Amino acid sequence: MDSMRERFAPVVSRLLDEDPRVAVVLAEIGLAGFEEARRRHPDRVINVGIREQLLVGAGAGLALTGLRPVVHTFASFLVERPFEQIKLDLGHQDVGAVLVSAAASFDWPAGGYTHMSPGDVALLDTLDGWTVHVPGHPDEAETLLRHAVAADDDKVYVRLSEQSNARGLPVDGTRFLTVREGRAGVVVAVGPLLDPVLDATEGLDVTVLYATTVRPFDAAALRRATATAGTDVVLVEPYLAGTSASAVNDALADLPHRVLGLGVGRRELRRYGLVEEHMAAHGLDAESLRERIDGFLGHVGRARTQV
Repeated sequence: MDSMRERFAPVVSRLLDEDPRVAVVLAEIGLAGFEEARRRHPDRVINVGIREQLLVGAGAGLALTGLRPVVHTFASFLVERPFEQIKLDLGHQDVGAVLVSAAASFDWPAGGYTHMSPGDVALLDTLDGWTVHVPGHPDEAETLLRHAVAADDDKVYVRLSEQSNARGLPVDGTRFLTVREGRAGVVVAVGPLLDPVLDATEGLDVTVLYATTVRPFDAAALRRATATAGTDVVLVEPYLAGTSASAVNDALADLPHRVLGLGVGRRELRRYGLVEEHMAAHGLDAESLRERIDGFLGHVGRARTQV
């Protein structure tokens, strides 16, 4: 199976052929995947070099001319380093772009902390009007990339990861999917953490919702789930723990509820290690998730598979 990032360049290259509004802006990272597209569309595949502030600024300039820019590099260089340009060049000027990241929270541990970005979604949460897609499989990444490019002039962030679930689900860029139904708690699994969550909750009487579009947050799906499963909610996110806790609180503001936010911790892990070791260190492997979810919900039962 190809990775999400390996799927990215072929999909966007086809979009360049299909839609004359689409442009791609790169900062060296990922350039090799667009060599053929660059020959076909030399005016719409632009490499600015290792200049990430310019990367976002150039994307905003293209948007001001009526193009739909797709802007790509590692998450730490796409969201954190040029955050002022995201805030001003896109937000303040009220133009949209599709920001597509790679490396996620710790996809390349050997790159060290400079190439890790567990706080990217939380950082974008400080700004208004962003749609955030977090696919959990290459097929979902393709669907969500197409949704993002087609989203008129909206500001969209697509968070790609090397981690992947075993199979893709029919995502639509809007709704959470009900993967498992139960009666004693709701677990919201985001993107590539669905498989560990399903392993961790096997035998537990919980509803599992699958989220690949986290902003806007599907409050209606969560409300429906809590009507039968109760208002104890566990968030399992592949970025900073608790990033979506406020969205859950807003969705359930009129109901007594509890929220447990699981995800990447704030403590910097200074040994490179492997992805699997980072997962375990942050308590995101199936065994750790099982202990933490069961401890919070305090029950064991049987669940019914929905999809």
